[in-house]
Amino acid sequence: MAQGLAELLMYLAPERVRVAQEQWLGRVLELLGAERLDAQPPDLERLWLSPRLLLTQTCGYPLMTLLRGKVQVVGRPVYQLPNSAHGNHCSVLVARADDPRQQLEDFRGSHGLLNSQDSNSGMNLFRHALAPLQRNGRFFAQVSLTGGHRNSLAALKKGRGDLAAIDSVTFDYLARDHGDEVAGLKVIGRTANGPCLPYITRLGADGERIRQAMNQALKELPEVAQVLAIGEVLPASEEDYQVLLDYQAQAQELGLAIL
Repeated sequence: MAQGLAELLMYLAPERVRVAQEQWLGRVLELLGAERLDAQPPDLERLWLSPRLLLTQTCGYPLMTLLRGKVQVVGRPVYQLPNSAHGNHCSVLVARADDPRQQLEDFRGSHGLLNSQDSNSGMNLFRHALAPLQRNGRFFAQVSLTGGHRNSLAALKKGRGDLAAIDSVTFDYLARDHGDEVAGLKVIGRTANGPCLPYITRLGADGERIRQAMNQALKELPEVAQVLAIGEVLPASEEDYQVLLDYQAQAQELGLAIL
């Protein structure tokens, strides 16, 4: 029996989404006739680059920077959520509901929150949206790293920042299942679209067979597919994610190299 590392760690909330991902992954492995190796504790970079990698999900920005040419793209999910369509998603730009500022430019000179500097949804798409509004290479007066989108939402609610870019899949999952985490917040705007977070495997693996198994498992587990709000996994390649580097270049050309 084939063996490999298989972990889906990008969307772990709400809890029923995490459980559904485990159910989906378990059926995919059964269809592939593969044994899951223990990846604990999960270190994302080591997992992504492991020669034993069978299946995981990464962020589109590190795919085109850290991982480019070092992994194989299996496909990208089609989320059936309010801010996702046709295999693309965006980031929603979120502030406190009681903040009187209504337009994105009103937040120039405020306190921005990033989940991490290598995040497409939390930084790269955010930077692209803010670049036309920058002055002297800056938009925010202060930027803090929170370590996660849910942390950014919590920090906003506590007044520890003014504006954050939240992955739309995360935001929509929470709005659907845990409305308390987005209560008291408002959406100021949305970023440009980008391809949804890619599923990857190691170079040399049969990526198409893995993608077919993922889609077969979704058909066999309709309740899981409903919780995940995934209709199918589309074919994908690195070329689909070039747009994310284009967004980076556009922001740099407008004078906003970093947030």
